[in-house]
Amino acid sequence: MNSESIQSIDASVVVAGAGPVGLWVAAELALAGVPVVVLERAAERSPYSKALGVHPRTIEVLAMRGLARRFLDEGVPVPKWHFGMLESRLDFSALDTPYPFMLAIPQVRTEELLEEHALAKGVRILRGHTVTGLDQDAEHVTLRVTGPEGEYTRTASYVVGADGAGSTVRKAAGIAFPGTDTTSYGYVGEVRLTDPAVVSAHNEHGALISVPVRGGRHRIAGVDAHHNGAADPFTLEALRETAIRVAGSDFGMHDPGWLSRFGNATRVARTYRSGRVLLAGDAAHMHLPAGGVGLNVGVQDAMNLGWRLAAVARGDADPALLDGYHDERHPIGEQLAEHTLAQSALITATTPDGAALRSLLNGLIATVPEFSLALARKLSALDVAYPQAGHPLVGTRVPSLFELLRSGRPALLGTVGEEAAALAAAMGIDVVPGDQPWTTAAAVVVRPDGHVWWASDDAGDAEVMTALKGLGATFAAVGRGGTPA
Repeated sequence: MNSESIQSIDASVVVAGAGPVGLWVAAELALAGVPVVVLERAAERSPYSKALGVHPRTIEVLAMRGLARRFLDEGVPVPKWHFGMLESRLDFSALDTPYPFMLAIPQVRTEELLEEHALAKGVRILRGHTVTGLDQDAEHVTLRVTGPEGEYTRTASYVVGADGAGSTVRKAAGIAFPGTDTTSYGYVGEVRLTDPAVVSAHNEHGALISVPVRGGRHRIAGVDAHHNGAADPFTLEALRETAIRVAGSDFGMHDPGWLSRFGNATRVARTYRSGRVLLAGDAAHMHLPAGGVGLNVGVQDAMNLGWRLAAVARGDADPALLDGYHDERHPIGEQLAEHTLAQSALITATTPDGAALRSLLNGLIATVPEFSLALARKLSALDVAYPQAGHPLVGTRVPSLFELLRSGRPALLGTVGEEAAALAAAMGIDVVPGDQPWTTAAAVVVRPDGHVWWASDDAGDAEVMTALKGLGATFAAVGRGGTPA
C-alpha cells in the first residue's frame, strides 16, 4: 500500500500505538461509528509480555463490551495479589465485583484478543508506520509519518497518543511530562529453569520473584541492591548472579529470552489534552511496573476517552466534553504515581529501617481487613469514582449489569413513564425498565464507560425528561452508530 492510498483511508481519528490502550480506544471509536486508523511503529507485535495480567476493573470494562468470557477462558484467576512485594497478600476475593481476582494472562495474548476485537469493529491497523511529528490548527492535526515506503503526512480531526512513555505525540504536542527521575533499577528476565520454583524473596541484597509464564519459561524479576545503574548490558550471567545473591539459587536458568533493566522514574503529563491531541496510557503516565497496574489504568483511560471522543469527532457534542477526560483521569494518574512510588520504596527497602516498615505494613495487611481492602480496591481500580454535584451516585461505578452496556450507548435504568422512555430511545439511549438490585434510586443514567451520569431517588417523568434534555447533545452523539456486540 503506497502513501497515497494510505492517506486516502477514511479516518476522523488517528491513534498512535497498537498496544492494549491504542487498540481499546480505537475499538470504542469504531463501535460508535467513527472512522479510525491505528499507526504502529513496530512491524510486528513483540513476543514478550511486559504485563502479565488484568485486574478486576479492567475485566469489568471487558465485560461491558462482551469480551470478558474470552479472557476468563484463557486466564488463571489469582485471588491474592501483592502490594510492594510484601509477604502479606491483598485479598481480592473480598472485593465488590463479579471478578474478585487478578486474572493472569500475558500481555501478548491480551493484545491479540484486543486486536481481534478492534478489527471486527472495522479499525484499520497499519504496522511499521512511525509518527515523527505533528502540527495542529483549529480544525485538524497533521501528522508526519515514516512508513515502509517512505515519509508521508496524514491529516485527522483528532489524534490519540497511545505510543508509550517515550511518546512522540506527547513531545510533538509540547505537553510537559513532570515527575521524578530514576533512583533505583529493577530487572526482568524470561528464562527456562532446570529446577523450576515459584519464589518470592526480599532481603538486604534486593528482591526477587519467579513465576511461570507461557512456553515453559519462568519470569524472574525484582531489584538488586548491589546494582545502581542501567549502563551495563543485562546478561544471563548478571541475572544468574542476582538470583544467587537474593534467593540463594539460580534455579538452573538457561536459554534466555527477554532480558531487561528498568528504572523507577515516575511522571504524569501536565495535561491529557492539548487542543486536538489527547494522551492515554503510558504516554500520559510512566512509573515502576509495580503491582501490574500500568496496562490496566491505560485501558481504563481509553474507556473514559472513547465515548467522549466519539461524541466530539462526530460533531454532535461540544469539544469541551473532552476536557472532562483530563479532569477525571489526570487525578487517577497522580494517584497511580503516588502508589507506585510507595511500592517502589517498599520493594527497594533493604536497610534495617526499610525492613521495619515492611514488617509493620505486613502486619497491618494481615490483621486489619479494612486496611487490606482499601489497598486492594486501590490496586484493582474499583475505588475510582468521578464525583460531581447532585445525587451521591453520580460518578460512581456501576458494580454489575455490564451486559447492558455492550452497545456502547448510555443506558436509562429504572421505572420511568412511557413519554420519558420514548424520549430516551429517540436519543439513542438504551432503556432498561424495572428496579435495579444494586441501588434504591428510582432512575439512573449510566455512561458508556459504566459510571453513573445522573440519578434520582424519586423520578417523575418530567424530571427524567428534563435531565435527558440537559444532556441531550452528548446522548445524540454516543447513541448513534453503536451496535450491540
